[in-house]
Amino acid sequence: MPYLTQLADVARRTGHPVTEVTGWKSRGHGPQPSVEGIVCHHTAGPRAGGDYPSLSVVRTGRPGLAGPLSQFGLGRSGRIYVIAAGRCWHNAPSTSPLHDNSSSIGIEAENCGSQPWPEAQLDAYRRLCAELCREFELGASRVKAHREVNTSKPDPAGIDMTDFRAAVAALLAGKTPARASWTEEIVKDLPLLRPGVKGWDVKTLRGCLFARGDLAPIRYGGQLGLKAWLESTEYDSQLASDVRQFQRAEGLDDDAVVGRDTWSALLRIR
Repeated sequence: MPYLTQLADVARRTGHPVTEVTGWKSRGHGPQPSVEGIVCHHTAGPRAGGDYPSLSVVRTGRPGLAGPLSQFGLGRSGRIYVIAAGRCWHNAPSTSPLHDNSSSIGIEAENCGSQPWPEAQLDAYRRLCAELCREFELGASRVKAHREVNTSKPDPAGIDMTDFRAAVAALLAGKTPARASWTEEIVKDLPLLRPGVKGWDVKTLRGCLFARGDLAPIRYGGQLGLKAWLESTEYDSQLASDVRQFQRAEGLDDDAVVGRDTWSALLRIR
């Protein structure tokens, strides 16, 4: 079997955003010999750090294990990262001949191993597995957790694979879950914002915060005035403080990082 250069197209059929990592079509430990199974992993990366902080490790490897370590990465937002089209070192030794490095595709989903899974990420995980099953004519039973085919591994922690495979099977049968809400559809392509960034998306953030009605006039008064405050494209320390206050009020991690969960809360109708 050649390099799997159709993987980006397969990923796009999920409806989730896709990032093609530069060089992916020729990246791998040689071509992929066959695809008989799919192995689901978690990265065991940092709790924070954005959508997919483990990208560099999955792409280039770590001491003692050269990359790529998986064909796909899966961000917390549900964004799919296409990393390699060839064979990857993601499962060895395998207890299943259908799920070793030469006969399976690996998906490394961002999770430290103990944190909750965002629903958007789980939805993308299930849909990606379903589309891969369609592409390579596999049944949902061929989707396995790393821990199911490698006795020394615990991942992906917190995912019941019986339920997961049932959801994949439902997708393969054309029984799709309830349609995402309009806010979930919108935030799929909204950027991750951190203090210090500049750009038009910061203006959107300011407008959303103001529209919620939770900011005291003193926050945008003084010399700047409301118009200037709303038009500022800088994510400064004051705005970060306002975002943290909003996140605490919504029961979110108050890290001032505006990702899928914070965007959803900002856009939610009360």
